Amino acid sequence: MIAITGASGQLGRLTIEALLKRLPASEIIALVQDPKKAEDLAEQRIGVRQADYNRPETLREALVGVNRLLLISSSEVGQRAAQHRAVIHAAKQAGVELLAYTSLLHADKSALGLATEHRDTEQALRESGIPHVLLRNGWYHENYTAGIPVALEHGALLGCAQNGQIASAARADYAEAAAVVLTSQDQAGRVYELAGEPAYTLTEFAAEVARQAGKTVVYSNLSESDYRTALINAGLPDGFAALLADSDAGAAKGHLFDSCGDLRMLIGRPTTPISKAIAAAIGG
Repeated sequence: MIAITGASGQLGRLTIEALLKRLPASEIIALVQDPKKAEDLAEQRIGVRQADYNRPETLREALVGVNRLLLISSSEVGQRAAQHRAVIHAAKQAGVELLAYTSLLHADKSALGLATEHRDTEQALRESGIPHVLLRNGWYHENYTAGIPVALEHGALLGCAQNGQIASAARADYAEAAAVVLTSQDQAGRVYELAGEPAYTLTEFAAEVARQAGKTVVYSNLSESDYRTALINAGLPDGFAALLADSDAGAAKGHLFDSCGDLRMLIGRPTTPISKAIAAAIGG
Protein backbone atom coordinates (compact mmCIF):
# COMPACT_ATOMS: atom_id res chain seq x y z
CA MET A 1 0.00 0.00 0.00
CA ILE A 2 1.29 3.41 -1.01
CA ALA A 3 -0.10 6.52 0.69
CA ILE A 4 0.17 10.15 -0.40
CA THR A 5 -0.25 13.07 2.00
CA GLY A 6 -1.87 16.24 0.69
CA ALA A 7 -3.49 14.05 -1.95
CA SER A 8 -6.20 16.57 -2.84
CA GLY A 9 -3.58 19.22 -3.67
CA GLN A 10 -2.04 19.85 -7.07
CA LEU A 11 1.12 17.78 -6.65
CA GLY A 12 -0.75 15.07 -4.77
CA ARG A 13 -3.33 14.59 -7.50
CA LEU A 14 -0.68 14.51 -10.21
CA THR A 15 1.29 11.92 -8.26
CA ILE A 16 -1.78 9.73 -7.93
CA GLU A 17 -2.38 10.03 -11.68
CA ALA A 18 1.18 8.86 -12.27
CA LEU A 19 0.81 6.00 -9.78
CA LEU A 20 -2.37 4.79 -11.47
CA LYS A 21 -0.30 4.08 -14.57
CA ARG A 22 1.80 1.70 -12.49
CA LEU A 23 -0.50 0.29 -9.82
CA PRO A 24 -4.15 -0.69 -9.35
CA ALA A 25 -6.22 1.89 -7.46
CA SER A 26 -6.69 -0.58 -4.62
CA GLU A 27 -3.00 -0.18 -3.70
CA ILE A 28 -3.15 3.62 -3.40
CA ILE A 29 -4.32 5.60 -0.37
CA ALA A 30 -5.10 9.31 -0.57
CA LEU A 31 -4.47 11.08 2.73
CA VAL A 32 -6.43 14.32 2.93
CA GLN A 33 -7.46 16.84 5.54
CA ASP A 34 -11.02 16.97 4.21
CA PRO A 35 -12.30 13.74 2.59
CA LYS A 36 -15.12 15.69 0.91
CA LYS A 37 -12.50 17.31 -1.33
CA ALA A 38 -11.38 13.88 -2.52
CA GLU A 39 -14.70 12.31 -3.44
CA ASP A 40 -13.56 12.04 -7.06
CA LEU A 41 -10.59 9.96 -5.91
CA ALA A 42 -12.86 7.67 -3.92
CA GLU A 43 -14.97 7.19 -7.05
CA GLN A 44 -11.84 5.81 -8.73
CA ARG A 45 -11.68 3.21 -5.92
CA ILE A 46 -8.69 4.86 -4.32
CA GLY A 47 -8.74 4.60 -0.55
CA VAL A 48 -9.39 7.99 1.02
CA ARG A 49 -8.44 8.58 4.66
CA GLN A 50 -8.50 11.70 6.77
CA ALA A 51 -5.03 12.83 7.83
CA ASP A 52 -4.85 16.21 9.53
CA TYR A 53 -1.29 17.38 10.26
CA ASN A 54 -2.56 19.18 13.34
CA ARG A 55 -4.47 16.18 14.74
CA PRO A 56 -1.95 13.39 15.43
CA GLU A 57 -4.68 10.86 16.21
CA THR A 58 -5.88 11.03 12.61
CA LEU A 59 -2.35 10.41 11.35
CA ARG A 60 -1.95 7.22 13.36
CA GLU A 61 -5.21 5.82 12.02
CA ALA A 62 -4.51 6.95 8.45
CA LEU A 63 -1.19 5.12 8.23
CA VAL A 64 -2.37 1.71 9.37
CA GLY A 65 -1.27 -0.86 6.79
CA VAL A 66 0.79 1.63 4.75
CA ASN A 67 4.08 0.28 3.39
CA ARG A 68 5.33 3.33 1.51
CA LEU A 69 4.48 6.95 2.20
CA LEU A 70 4.99 10.13 0.21
CA LEU A 71 5.12 13.09 2.58
CA ILE A 72 4.35 16.11 0.42
CA SER A 73 5.55 19.18 2.28
CA SER A 74 2.78 21.17 3.91
CA SER A 75 1.71 24.48 2.39
CA GLU A 76 1.57 26.14 5.81
CA VAL A 77 4.96 27.84 5.88
CA GLY A 78 6.03 28.45 9.47
CA GLN A 79 4.11 25.44 10.77
CA ARG A 80 5.61 22.79 8.53
CA ALA A 81 8.42 21.59 10.78
CA ALA A 82 6.03 20.55 13.55
CA GLN A 83 3.48 19.16 11.11
CA HIS A 84 6.06 17.06 9.29
CA ARG A 85 7.46 15.72 12.55
CA ALA A 86 3.95 14.62 13.53
CA VAL A 87 3.65 12.64 10.29
CA ILE A 88 7.11 11.11 10.73
CA HIS A 89 6.28 10.07 14.28
CA ALA A 90 3.04 8.44 13.13
CA ALA A 91 4.86 6.70 10.27
CA LYS A 92 7.38 5.31 12.74
CA GLN A 93 4.58 3.96 14.92
CA ALA A 94 2.82 2.44 11.92
CA GLY A 95 5.95 0.64 10.70
CA VAL A 96 6.13 2.42 7.35
CA GLU A 97 8.90 0.73 5.34
CA LEU A 98 9.88 3.71 3.17
CA LEU A 99 9.08 7.41 3.48
CA ALA A 100 9.71 9.73 0.53
CA TYR A 101 9.76 13.46 1.31
CA THR A 102 9.42 16.37 -1.10
CA SER A 103 12.19 18.64 0.11
CA LEU A 104 13.83 21.64 -1.58
CA LEU A 105 16.63 21.71 -4.14
CA HIS A 106 19.97 21.57 -2.28
CA ALA A 107 18.09 21.99 1.01
CA ASP A 108 21.19 21.10 3.01
CA LYS A 109 23.08 24.17 1.80
CA SER A 110 20.43 26.45 0.31
CA ALA A 111 20.31 30.05 1.55
CA LEU A 112 16.61 30.36 0.72
CA GLY A 113 14.34 31.11 3.65
CA LEU A 114 12.16 28.22 2.52
CA ALA A 115 15.00 25.78 3.16
CA THR A 116 14.93 26.05 6.95
CA GLU A 117 11.86 23.89 7.55
CA HIS A 118 12.99 21.41 4.92
CA ARG A 119 16.32 20.98 6.70
CA ASP A 120 14.45 20.45 9.95
CA THR A 121 12.32 17.75 8.34
CA GLU A 122 15.34 16.02 6.83
CA GLN A 123 16.93 16.01 10.27
CA ALA A 124 13.77 14.56 11.79
CA LEU A 125 13.83 11.78 9.23
CA ARG A 126 17.42 10.94 10.07
CA GLU A 127 16.60 10.88 13.78
CA SER A 128 13.54 8.66 13.23
CA GLY A 129 15.44 5.76 11.76
CA ILE A 130 12.73 5.29 9.11
CA PRO A 131 14.18 4.23 5.75
CA HIS A 132 13.67 7.31 3.63
CA VAL A 133 14.45 8.99 0.33
CA LEU A 134 14.69 12.72 -0.30
CA LEU A 135 13.06 14.24 -3.37
CA ARG A 136 14.60 17.70 -3.35
CA ASN A 137 12.28 19.47 -5.76
CA GLY A 138 13.41 22.56 -7.60
CA TRP A 139 11.14 25.41 -8.66
CA TYR A 140 7.91 24.70 -10.52
CA HIS A 141 7.29 26.20 -13.96
CA GLU A 142 3.87 27.13 -12.60
CA ASN A 143 5.45 29.51 -10.08
CA TYR A 144 6.22 31.80 -13.01
CA THR A 145 3.60 30.92 -15.61
CA ALA A 146 0.86 31.87 -13.12
CA GLY A 147 1.99 35.48 -13.52
CA ILE A 148 1.78 35.54 -17.31
CA PRO A 149 -1.68 37.20 -17.53
CA VAL A 150 -0.49 40.12 -15.41
CA ALA A 151 2.75 40.37 -17.39
CA LEU A 152 0.80 40.52 -20.64
CA GLU A 153 -1.57 43.13 -19.23
CA HIS A 154 1.25 45.45 -18.17
CA GLY A 155 3.88 44.50 -20.75
CA ALA A 156 6.34 43.82 -17.97
CA LEU A 157 7.51 40.96 -15.78
CA LEU A 158 8.82 42.00 -12.38
CA GLY A 159 11.38 40.18 -10.28
CA CYS A 160 14.72 40.43 -8.51
CA ALA A 161 16.48 37.36 -9.94
CA GLN A 162 18.90 39.42 -12.07
CA ASN A 163 20.47 37.01 -14.58
CA GLY A 164 20.24 33.97 -12.34
CA GLN A 165 19.68 30.63 -14.06
CA ILE A 166 16.40 28.97 -13.08
CA ALA A 167 16.18 25.22 -13.62
CA SER A 168 12.46 24.77 -13.04
CA ALA A 169 10.29 21.90 -14.23
CA ALA A 170 6.60 21.20 -14.60
CA ARG A 171 4.76 20.08 -11.48
CA ALA A 172 3.77 16.95 -13.40
CA ASP A 173 7.46 16.10 -13.92
CA TYR A 174 8.07 16.10 -10.18
CA ALA A 175 4.91 14.04 -9.62
CA GLU A 176 6.06 11.43 -12.13
CA ALA A 177 9.46 11.24 -10.44
CA ALA A 178 7.78 10.66 -7.09
CA ALA A 179 5.67 7.85 -8.56
CA VAL A 180 8.77 6.22 -10.03
CA VAL A 181 10.59 6.31 -6.69
CA LEU A 182 7.60 4.99 -4.76
CA THR A 183 7.31 1.99 -7.07
CA SER A 184 11.04 1.21 -7.38
CA GLN A 185 13.30 -0.93 -5.23
CA ASP A 186 16.39 0.09 -3.26
CA GLN A 187 15.43 3.73 -2.73
CA ALA A 188 16.21 4.10 0.98
CA GLY A 189 19.06 6.49 1.64
CA ARG A 190 18.96 8.15 -1.76
CA VAL A 191 18.91 11.91 -2.28
CA TYR A 192 17.65 13.26 -5.60
CA GLU A 193 18.33 16.86 -6.63
CA LEU A 194 15.42 17.44 -9.00
CA ALA A 195 15.50 20.25 -11.54
CA GLY A 196 14.49 20.91 -15.13
CA GLU A 197 16.42 21.45 -18.32
CA PRO A 198 17.29 23.72 -19.97
CA ALA A 199 17.60 26.50 -17.42
CA TYR A 200 16.61 30.08 -18.27
CA THR A 201 16.78 33.62 -16.93
CA LEU A 202 13.71 35.75 -16.31
CA THR A 203 14.83 37.94 -19.21
CA GLU A 204 14.64 34.88 -21.45
CA PHE A 205 11.34 33.87 -19.89
CA ALA A 206 9.81 37.28 -20.63
CA ALA A 207 11.13 37.17 -24.20
CA GLU A 208 9.53 33.76 -24.77
CA VAL A 209 6.21 34.98 -23.38
CA ALA A 210 6.40 37.98 -25.73
CA ARG A 211 7.26 35.76 -28.70
CA GLN A 212 4.41 33.34 -28.13
CA ALA A 213 1.81 35.99 -27.25
CA GLY A 214 2.85 38.42 -29.95
CA LYS A 215 2.94 41.23 -27.40
CA THR A 216 5.67 43.25 -25.74
CA VAL A 217 6.78 41.84 -22.39
CA VAL A 218 10.03 43.05 -20.84
CA TYR A 219 11.68 41.79 -17.67
CA SER A 220 12.22 44.54 -15.11
CA ASN A 221 14.74 43.67 -12.41
CA LEU A 222 14.09 45.31 -9.04
CA SER A 223 15.81 45.21 -5.69
CA GLU A 224 14.52 42.50 -3.36
CA SER A 225 12.86 45.15 -1.19
CA ASP A 226 11.15 46.87 -4.12
CA TYR A 227 9.95 43.55 -5.54
CA ARG A 228 8.50 42.57 -2.18
CA THR A 229 6.69 45.91 -2.00
CA ALA A 230 5.35 45.43 -5.54
CA LEU A 231 3.96 42.01 -4.60
CA ILE A 232 2.30 43.42 -1.50
CA ASN A 233 0.80 46.24 -3.55
CA ALA A 234 -0.55 43.58 -5.92
CA GLY A 235 -2.47 42.06 -3.03
CA LEU A 236 -0.19 39.31 -1.72
CA PRO A 237 0.12 38.82 2.05
CA ASP A 238 3.31 40.29 3.50
CA GLY A 239 4.79 36.95 4.49
CA PHE A 240 4.15 35.31 1.13
CA ALA A 241 5.50 38.34 -0.72
CA ALA A 242 8.67 38.19 1.37
CA LEU A 243 9.14 34.49 0.57
CA LEU A 244 8.71 35.05 -3.16
CA ALA A 245 11.14 37.96 -3.15
CA ASP A 246 13.64 35.95 -1.11
CA SER A 247 13.39 33.06 -3.57
CA ASP A 248 13.89 35.35 -6.56
CA ALA A 249 16.91 36.91 -4.87
CA GLY A 250 18.17 33.38 -4.24
CA ALA A 251 17.85 32.63 -7.95
CA ALA A 252 20.28 35.47 -8.61
CA LYS A 253 22.81 33.57 -6.47
CA GLY A 254 22.24 30.23 -8.18
CA HIS A 255 19.97 28.61 -5.60
CA LEU A 256 17.31 27.62 -8.17
CA PHE A 257 19.81 25.95 -10.50
CA ASP A 258 21.06 22.40 -10.85
CA SER A 259 22.29 20.42 -13.85
CA CYS A 260 22.88 16.92 -12.47
CA GLY A 261 20.00 15.43 -14.47
CA ASP A 262 18.37 13.44 -11.65
CA LEU A 263 14.85 14.40 -12.71
CA ARG A 264 15.42 13.48 -16.35
CA MET A 265 16.95 10.17 -15.25
CA LEU A 266 14.04 9.26 -13.00
CA ILE A 267 11.26 10.00 -15.48
CA GLY A 268 13.17 8.54 -18.42
CA ARG A 269 12.63 11.49 -20.72
CA PRO A 270 13.57 15.15 -21.07
CA THR A 271 11.82 17.41 -18.58
CA THR A 272 9.06 19.68 -19.84
CA PRO A 273 10.65 22.81 -21.35
CA ILE A 274 9.51 26.18 -20.07
CA SER A 275 8.39 27.09 -23.59
CA LYS A 276 5.78 24.34 -23.48
CA ALA A 277 4.53 25.52 -20.09
CA ILE A 278 4.28 29.08 -21.41
CA ALA A 279 2.28 27.86 -24.41
CA ALA A 280 -0.13 26.01 -22.11
CA ALA A 281 -0.56 29.09 -19.91
CA ILE A 282 -1.22 31.41 -22.82
CA GLY A 283 -3.50 28.96 -24.59
CA GLY A 284 -5.34 28.03 -21.40
